[in-house]
Amino acid sequence: MQKNKILKTPWGNADGREVFLFKIENQEGRFIELSNYGATLVSVFVPDNEDKKENVVLGFPELRSYVNDQSYMGSTVGRFANRIGNAAFNLDGKRVTLEQNEGSNSNHSGSAGFNKKVFDWQIKDDALIFSLLSPDGEGGFPGNLKTEVHYRWNEENELTIGYYGQTDQHTLFNLTNHSYFDLSSGKGRVVDHHLSVFSDQMVEAGADYIPTGELVAAGGAYTFNDILIKDRLLQPDGSLKGLNICYVLDKERQKSGLPAARLFDPHSGRSLTLYTSYPGLMLYTGDYLHTADAGFNGKPYRAFDGICLEAQFFPDSPNHPSFPSAALRAGELAHHYIIFKFDTHK
Repeated sequence: MQKNKILKTPWGNADGREVFLFKIENQEGRFIELSNYGATLVSVFVPDNEDKKENVVLGFPELRSYVNDQSYMGSTVGRFANRIGNAAFNLDGKRVTLEQNEGSNSNHSGSAGFNKKVFDWQIKDDALIFSLLSPDGEGGFPGNLKTEVHYRWNEENELTIGYYGQTDQHTLFNLTNHSYFDLSSGKGRVVDHHLSVFSDQMVEAGADYIPTGELVAAGGAYTFNDILIKDRLLQPDGSLKGLNICYVLDKERQKSGLPAARLFDPHSGRSLTLYTSYPGLMLYTGDYLHTADAGFNGKPYRAFDGICLEAQFFPDSPNHPSFPSAALRAGELAHHYIIFKFDTHK
């Protein structure tokens, strides 16, 4: 069987290093674009129900916009995705202190985050592999951490992202993809998409999004079962109130190969189904999205222009022993995956 094409184009420089734009195209002409800046997913071109191929993730046409971006557009987020309360945690009896970049908390690992790193790259068989060495102490995290992010794109319009990590000291490893999806490709509104999240529990959190340590029922306004997103966000005054929730995924569903979530745009007929090995799924409705530069739509992005479905460990997990552990010990190989499957429905 013929392999999918992986093409490479120079895309500029960042931090004194060369950056490339990669394109992986399948036999049907559907393709994704990626960059080694932030191990970023730049675009996903898939058909609607009339077979018109359009991009369904938010992004920018130029590298400089990703360098300027503060919204983690399409990037790989790590070493620890999401928040750590008071930017500190205990590990092996020692207090680890991180950068405070969201009030007193750490979010997405602060200025040491992988979203601003230039990754090494290689093409191996059908995979585009981005690799990075994060040195001991970077951002406050212990251990020299070797990371690989593997991207694969197949004939079924499935994007598989594999995350691999090795360390020489006990540390944390919790990477995710921070793409903002818009299955209408700018022709509608993301709040008019339908969403299903296959979970009965969520991580309880305070107003600062730091977990209380409790897992609670995901009922009422937090239940998504083929629900119009707008119906969950609309306030009595007509405004929209965003959501930033971590859902607890069902291990048995995952073992059976069942999805964690599904997004559907009734106007284009496009759907996105997410599968993952991670224990949690962050639903972020993009209410803080704000870019200085124009995106692919020719305008700066604003709140609710895209929705994030971020598979990961629970926020603040190192401070809650009852949560699934994101710890990685010396000599171990971490491996997690996320699969985004794109399809159409009449």
